[in-house]
Amino acid sequence: MKWIKRALIAFFSLAILGIGAILAAYLYVKPDLPNVATLKTVKLQTPLRVFSQDGLLISQFGEKRRIPVSLDEVPKPLIQAILATEDARFYEHHGIDPIGIMRAAFVLATTGQKRQGASTITMQVARNFFLTRDKTYIRKIKEIFIAIHIEQLLSKDEILELYINRIYLGQRAYGFGAAAQVYYGKTLKELTLAQQAMLAGLPKAPSSMNPISSPTRGENRRNVVLGRMQEVGFITQAEYQEAVNAPVTARYHGAEIDLYAPYISEMVRDYMVQKYGEEEAYTGGYDVYTTIDSKLQQMAQKALRNNVYAYDERHGYRGPAAVLWTDSKPADEQIQAELGKVASINELEPAAVVNLEEQTAQVLMANGELHTLNWDGLKWARSYINDKKQGPLPKTAAQILKVGERVWVRNNGKEWQLAQVPEVSSAVVSLNPDDGAIRTLVGGFSFTQSQYNRVTQAKRQLGSNIKPFIYAAALEKDYTLATLINNAPINEPDISQGIAWRPKNSPNVYGGPTRLRMGLAQSINVMSVRAMRHVGLDNTIRKLVDFGFDPADLPRNESIALGSASVTPMQVVAAFGVFANGGYLVEPYYIERIQNAEGDVIEKANPTLACKPVEKTDETSLLADAAKDAGEAVIAATHETELQQLEQDSAPLSPCEVPENRHARQVVSEQDAFLITDTLKSVIWGGGNWSKGTGWNGTAWRAARVVKRHDIAGKTGTTNESRDTWFSGFSPDLVTTVWVGFDDHGRELGRTTWRENGPKDQISGAESGAKTAGPGWNEFMRDALAGTPEKPGMPPEGIISVRIDRDTGKLTHKTDYTTRFEYFVDGTQPKEYATEAQPNNELFDDTPVSDDLFQ
Repeated sequence: MKWIKRALIAFFSLAILGIGAILAAYLYVKPDLPNVATLKTVKLQTPLRVFSQDGLLISQFGEKRRIPVSLDEVPKPLIQAILATEDARFYEHHGIDPIGIMRAAFVLATTGQKRQGASTITMQVARNFFLTRDKTYIRKIKEIFIAIHIEQLLSKDEILELYINRIYLGQRAYGFGAAAQVYYGKTLKELTLAQQAMLAGLPKAPSSMNPISSPTRGENRRNVVLGRMQEVGFITQAEYQEAVNAPVTARYHGAEIDLYAPYISEMVRDYMVQKYGEEEAYTGGYDVYTTIDSKLQQMAQKALRNNVYAYDERHGYRGPAAVLWTDSKPADEQIQAELGKVASINELEPAAVVNLEEQTAQVLMANGELHTLNWDGLKWARSYINDKKQGPLPKTAAQILKVGERVWVRNNGKEWQLAQVPEVSSAVVSLNPDDGAIRTLVGGFSFTQSQYNRVTQAKRQLGSNIKPFIYAAALEKDYTLATLINNAPINEPDISQGIAWRPKNSPNVYGGPTRLRMGLAQSINVMSVRAMRHVGLDNTIRKLVDFGFDPADLPRNESIALGSASVTPMQVVAAFGVFANGGYLVEPYYIERIQNAEGDVIEKANPTLACKPVEKTDETSLLADAAKDAGEAVIAATHETELQQLEQDSAPLSPCEVPENRHARQVVSEQDAFLITDTLKSVIWGGGNWSKGTGWNGTAWRAARVVKRHDIAGKTGTTNESRDTWFSGFSPDLVTTVWVGFDDHGRELGRTTWRENGPKDQISGAESGAKTAGPGWNEFMRDALAGTPEKPGMPPEGIISVRIDRDTGKLTHKTDYTTRFEYFVDGTQPKEYATEAQPNNELFDDTPVSDDLFQ
């Protein structure tokens, strides 16, 4: 009995000492313990995601990859794998596992090393949210007390869900949702048992045991997890054996991008960082939905690249990218290793020339594949001499390539062909003319080569793209589409530039007095200058500012009439939208809405709309007044609800039942917008009577052949010495601007000679808006509008049509090919009739014309 009494005294003494030690430890660390109540409202750090309007992921920004999931979205086998490996008694203990602690203490006592962490899942949550990973006694003590507090605050399922979403699993993946995507490119529910076990084994050593950096150690760790699952009865022997025998299939998967549109995603990233700060933008879990239409964006990117490739190839082959060997051929593995060091650029892939035949070449790719380049993929490669001169056409493959050269190749949709990285630049941007929503935006050929966004950052001379705005100012003053403007050399020079500037036509041909419609459609330079002089330089600049151009970019001299102003493609597409929507300058926007991590909309676009404000006497106002006067509160409340719904609707209405601040500014009348639009259709379709010898082409006649629609309108633009080329045009629902040029402002786009072995529709001669930018616009608009019905332009109220004489622009009694119907604002139509003695001044031939700024 004496020994029993002593044992009991010793036991209770130790217990009291233990409790005292725990209490002392708690009091010691209490000031440093965090408030675990914050876990109730914890905000997981999730990356910024950018989407297209139709919900495709464009880009993801942020150092931490995290895809939060709820517990019911996690497959049961994965939960079992996590519990079996990390904390088998998770649902039994209260935050700490005494058995685990005793095991860790025993290992420490016998080895002197801290090999066993004894951390429960709750303790790991405590460490991950509030502590460091330092292996110190004081950290472990804090971890224990925080875990106990967490168990008092949260349910077991809430704790497990936090763990599943917070734990670091290597390769910048935080949480199992992100790890499934990073390692396997799948969602959690798509994983096999072997893949789930692989992820469940990662928390122990995410850097050294992951299957990407250490496949063998990762496989061994996976098998340990599977063994534990079988041991506790979560899986059968057969399931265990099948999973253990499964191969390691993990490889790195980047963010699951659905739509590659880097220039618009960079615009979004910059906006978010500027508004919310870098840390919050990258970790706040924001989802940004842009106005980009994914199908149109892909069409725009394809059209831009095809157009750039076409320009680059017709100017000649600049030679190999490098020479890999000259004498003895290295082993294929060595060649592949060298090719593997070179990143692909869009469709362009590096390849090594390994064999040549008479008119074919065989190339080796970095992946070991061999491809044959047939003559159709080689014959374009006459030698590049300079931007204005090319060498003779090649006859054999050996005149183009040599064995051992590293070259670029691409699959053109039919076969592999020789290629090269283009040096020329381009940009494409499209928007909805009714509200300014940007539908496509491509800021260059390759974002990996250059992040410079030419749509928003490049200010380039506008060339003849400016002429519709010059003529709009002239119509606003007193001109009509039938007004005769003298198409003759200008003998009174503009000396405001310090030199005697005398603009000339391109080609240098003059036809005497010519109707305004033809002057714009054929881009006749001297007529544009005379129209500007009629309006006045100051009034012209004021009107250009109305169209959205920055007055600081507008030179105060007559060269402005031919496009010497430097502007961005974004400004240009918005300005052309004025003609498409009936006279309103809408503000381009590219963010439709922003959602926070909880899915709440925190920002929503409030675009300006191209429509007329509601008149005070309209039916809506009368209804509201009647309800108010009669004291019918129910009707008034219902009416107020309807108005609020209308305010939320971003679709344009006629009349415009939205708040006043959403009315786009009207910069030209609906009638003048219609007249310019109809004339811009002549730029594409021309006019006259070909059977009678009076037919003529507009500068954009190629668009008629490619797009094959009568509801499109557009304008070419070329600057002095072809340094900038433009095509801007529109259908009733889509406005698009294409620019092509070199980033080096001093470099000319040059000219090319005709190729006997080229395609039937090949382009040659001097580069221009119609030849260089036009084909990109044509391809995009053809594809974008395919399958949609044409929308014939209906004249607005106040427009009449009368028959005029083609030569004089006056009224006529004739009905033959010498006449045509022309549109006029009612009251501006001619009052006089033409006489038969009037001369014919339509001296234009049927060949396409250029529209250079200066010649």
